Amino acid sequence: MCGKSLDARVKREAVLVNVKKILIVEDMTLLLDTLSNTINSQEDMRVTGATPEAAEALDLCRKLAPDLALIDVVTEGKSNGITAASEIRASLPDIKIVIMTAMPEITFIDAARRVGAHSFIYKNSDSRHLLHVIRSTLNGNGIFPSPGDDVLSKARFSDAEMAIIRLVCQGKSRSEMAVALSLSESRIKQLVTGILNKTGFENILKFSVYAVAHGFIVPDQNG
Repeated sequence: MCGKSLDARVKREAVLVNVKKILIVEDMTLLLDTLSNTINSQEDMRVTGATPEAAEALDLCRKLAPDLALIDVVTEGKSNGITAASEIRASLPDIKIVIMTAMPEITFIDAARRVGAHSFIYKNSDSRHLLHVIRSTLNGNGIFPSPGDDVLSKARFSDAEMAIIRLVCQGKSRSEMAVALSLSESRIKQLVTGILNKTGFENILKFSVYAVAHGFIVPDQNG
């Protein structure tokens, strides 16, 4: 019995030595509590800190030296998790980054990849998948969701088309878009036509209403 107890203690101590520190950036208190409880229930990881603002993430990473930061895209004060991830990657490249969001915004995944985030997860994922993504990321294996079945998830828009889409969803007129993007109105019309051809919508207003209503576009977020 003593031998078994000693073996169990040695195993527990070995796990404690390798406990990974996780920083959470999330402004919804209920979800933050759920994430913290899920992570803290594991033997190999612990929440070392949390903040509701992505703008504070870099400073917290410097102070707490987490192994991984789990960062929401849109947080308190409209601070942007993609921007925070970019800052952390530039200053503290050893910290793994997992971006999370509740919105199927069509630019978020590509934006996360561009800034060097290691993984991406939707908030409606179950705890088992969350832990799988965290562990895989810590082990050097990034995980990104596959495109959805919706036409907007599958469409590939150019940067110019995405700029048009955001401006349309903000209620801008063709002339206002032309000024904002330094393009001619005829070029704006060409880009709008390309968007409609890719999505199958008959006019840009119906497209913009659909995109915003379904969370595919967050007008004030630049992906």
